[in-house]
Amino acid sequence: MVGQSPLEPGESRAAVLLEPFVHQVGGHMSMLQYDEHTVCKPLVSQELSFYESLPLAMRQFTPQYKGIVSVHLKRDSLGNLALLASPCLQAESCGRQESAAGDPSVSMRHRHRRAAGSDCTVLKWSHTQLSKTFRDSCPGKRLLRTDLQYCTDPLLEDKNGNQPERKSHNPWGLHCHRQQLSRLSKHNENKLHQFLLLENVVSKYSYPCILDLKMGTRQHGDDASEEKKARHIRKCQQSTSASLGVRLCGMQVYQADTGHFLCKDKYYGRKLSAEGFKQTLRQFLCNGNQLRTELLEPIVLRLKALLSVIRKQSSYRFYSSSLLIIYDGQEHKESTAALGNHLHFPRTNCTPPQGTQHSRVDVRMIDFAHTTFKGSKCNHTTYDGPDQGYIFGLENLIKILQSLSEGK
Repeated sequence: MVGQSPLEPGESRAAVLLEPFVHQVGGHMSMLQYDEHTVCKPLVSQELSFYESLPLAMRQFTPQYKGIVSVHLKRDSLGNLALLASPCLQAESCGRQESAAGDPSVSMRHRHRRAAGSDCTVLKWSHTQLSKTFRDSCPGKRLLRTDLQYCTDPLLEDKNGNQPERKSHNPWGLHCHRQQLSRLSKHNENKLHQFLLLENVVSKYSYPCILDLKMGTRQHGDDASEEKKARHIRKCQQSTSASLGVRLCGMQVYQADTGHFLCKDKYYGRKLSAEGFKQTLRQFLCNGNQLRTELLEPIVLRLKALLSVIRKQSSYRFYSSSLLIIYDGQEHKESTAALGNHLHFPRTNCTPPQGTQHSRVDVRMIDFAHTTFKGSKCNHTTYDGPDQGYIFGLENLIKILQSLSEGK
């Protein structure tokens, strides 16, 4: 069982076996599944500082922060590596995470703190046992896991530099997970690594279609070395980051005609021209049979709401952060009936009935390891005004999506 119920005083609790998050489409740090509604990632102090100081207006556009767990590597008798999450064992670290009453994440933090003194029983599961015991929370997860379980080929381009389309699985999460296991395997098995617990923002979707966009015209943080700074500037100049303020970092789209996910990664995104980026956005809204035009308006409305919030955030710079656009690849019967033939023969001026689609799309900001703001605990440059590079990217993204709704 992946999830754990809250502990009563005196009870012990088993460590949680972490798995690769199968719906990770971008990034370089491995996102891991903690339970059905929670993922975790390696703790970076600057990102933690952001979540601890998160402005109220931004909370609807970011994953809910749920606290910290300690993670360690475990090697079984066959040499298989696994990551296990235990309650945060460093009392001073856990204690300082407590926040004001009413914070929805406090309950989980108390759960971790109560368990701090208990013995954690390590679960020694083989990969075969793991696949049998893991709770599949949605059909889309089962579809991806089936292929991930047996996919061992690396992410490589062919001799012409082209990336093959992968219609049967999304290999990016597993790719990141292997790299992370390799990094952690260099440490002592008893070494504890702190991870952030965050809301799994796609848990409510049956077949989550996810677009991961790297936002802004600058990607390097204030702490970047000259070499890293030059590398990121070059990537921006050679991609749509410079011209549009946004570039594709990853994507998965459920294809109703084949029953598989079509996936693209950051290497594909770096090569796109402005027109190619627009066509990829169009592909993101295409399920293999039709263009999901009814999703355009609610996505644009949510992006405009985010834009309004970002314009009011003085001193914030969201360097190297990403924006997720999410919708369900499964068309719900009630909305299909309400929209009638518009779904099957999309017209540029069709508008969905009020409320039928808005709950099925989401827009979330993620990855704040290089985000800076006035009052941050980390040393960085203090900026004035809102993040104009991020705003530039949002404005262009909205314009492109609006042009798609107008059939341009």
